[in-house]
Amino acid sequence: MRWYTRRRSRTVCLSLVVASLSLHLLLTVLSRSIYQNHCDTPSPRQTHLHTLRALVDTNYTSRMSDNHASYAKTPPGTRKVNSSHMDSNGPQKMSEKDAVTTKMAVKVGHGHKEEGPVDSLTMTERVGKFGSMGIKPMGSGMSKLEALFSHPLYNMPTPPIHEDDWLLKVKPKGKARETSTQMWVSDSDIGDDSAHWNRSSDSHPPWLRFHLGISRWQLYPHLDPNMAPLAQQLSTHRIVSAVQKSGGTQLKLVMSFPNYGQAILKPMKQERDEETNFNLYYFSDFERHNAEIAAFHLDRVLGYRRIPPAVGRLVDVVTEIKDITTDHKLARTFFTSPVNNVCFYGQCSYYCSTEHAVCGRPQNLEASLAMMLPDTSLATRRSWRSPWKRSYSRSKLAVWEKDPDYCDTVKKTPPYNKGTRLVDLIDMTILDFLMGNMDRHHYETFDKFGNNTFLLHLDNGRAFGRHSTDEPSILTPLEQCCRIRRSTLLHLRLLSLPQYRLSDVMRDSLSHDPLFSVAPLLSELHLSALDRRLVTVLQTVSRCQERQRSRHGEGDDDVIYDDLCPQCHSS
Repeated sequence: MRWYTRRRSRTVCLSLVVASLSLHLLLTVLSRSIYQNHCDTPSPRQTHLHTLRALVDTNYTSRMSDNHASYAKTPPGTRKVNSSHMDSNGPQKMSEKDAVTTKMAVKVGHGHKEEGPVDSLTMTERVGKFGSMGIKPMGSGMSKLEALFSHPLYNMPTPPIHEDDWLLKVKPKGKARETSTQMWVSDSDIGDDSAHWNRSSDSHPPWLRFHLGISRWQLYPHLDPNMAPLAQQLSTHRIVSAVQKSGGTQLKLVMSFPNYGQAILKPMKQERDEETNFNLYYFSDFERHNAEIAAFHLDRVLGYRRIPPAVGRLVDVVTEIKDITTDHKLARTFFTSPVNNVCFYGQCSYYCSTEHAVCGRPQNLEASLAMMLPDTSLATRRSWRSPWKRSYSRSKLAVWEKDPDYCDTVKKTPPYNKGTRLVDLIDMTILDFLMGNMDRHHYETFDKFGNNTFLLHLDNGRAFGRHSTDEPSILTPLEQCCRIRRSTLLHLRLLSLPQYRLSDVMRDSLSHDPLFSVAPLLSELHLSALDRRLVTVLQTVSRCQERQRSRHGEGDDDVIYDDLCPQCHSS
């Protein structure tokens, strides 16, 4: 009996030992599995999805307004740009989600380290920094602009550009000369007398590389290495010809360079901190040189890249205009002011008189030089009347100002009834609202690409006229249509975060322009207005989404055009 009891006890003990070992083994396997899952590096696709989801899923515009109001009232000199000082109830909520994407920012381009204060830079050095915008590794003192351009949202993979999606082509002129020369031609083989260049693109002048880089989707690629030499040409190369540009309402000149490049010059008409007279109608406003430059920078910061590069330059009125012009009508308008400044006024519809003359100090004149697009004999452009064009009348209202359902009619009208034309126009509307431009009566597209292409954002001289007030009517297309690209919305939300604040990245971007050594291109009041207006745009989109949910329940497919997932969106 005792032997039987002892054997039974031994069996029970062995069973317990086996069970215990099995349990420990199972726990070990589970622990290793969990540990490995946490340590796996996320794939690039997961990183992009996390980035976009963080920006899309957070609705913070209602909280932003109060935070921004306090920011806007703070004197410019005392504002804290360090995101760690931001109110935790404001945009910092969003930045917690975005911190992961900041750490995972993509390293792009070939940067060079910025040394010394910006004001000590020579014009050549400043132009180089303006063009390259080199990206430094994270943690090496990146500026907000560099951090923005390193963000995955600005570096998402894009499909290769097909041959038919380039505006211009470089083709052999003939079989006999195929190995030695090529000629620059349009897709329809127009222009048999075009200039000849050899096969290597490195030998092409910057303006030609810019023209050859225009595609169906944009004027130039993100972090284009050609921006530096192009800015260098516009701001420092010798000017060999200056004639007045025909058409338009105000004075503009066509400037030519020795390598056959050309640029549009708009002279300084107004001081930086001077606001447009409130008694003037929008169609009587001055065109400002700094507005053209700032518009190019803002367009690039928004990720559009639909405005030709524009650079500031100090032009010698005598040696670079008067002495070399072949335009006799322009030459006759030069005179010397009572304080010995050299002035001229040209011939145009508005402000071309001795009372509104453009004067050097005594010969140096601030001006913007914007790269000209390919000649229309090579790349024809079509001009489109904007559906939301203003009446340009002192007493009449346009149809859209009287009909709140006006967009319903536009949506049924070609080319706005299909494709991306409507959201393209909304993109332009947002740009115009941010810079206060009420003078968008027409826009242009390249004929070659039909209706499936971007809109050219040209003639922005009447922007940045007022910083103290906003013009809500500019946003009417967005308010009435309630339609916006997902990528545009993501860029706007990113620019509302403390570490990528729109005013800060614009201040940084504009500091690379050659004229910054004379004075900042935009005053602090104009920069602050950008932040204020950005909040208004985001709140407008939020109201659209709320209206959509109240009518149709969950989902915002009618508001958000999902260009990041072309197969997902409804046309």
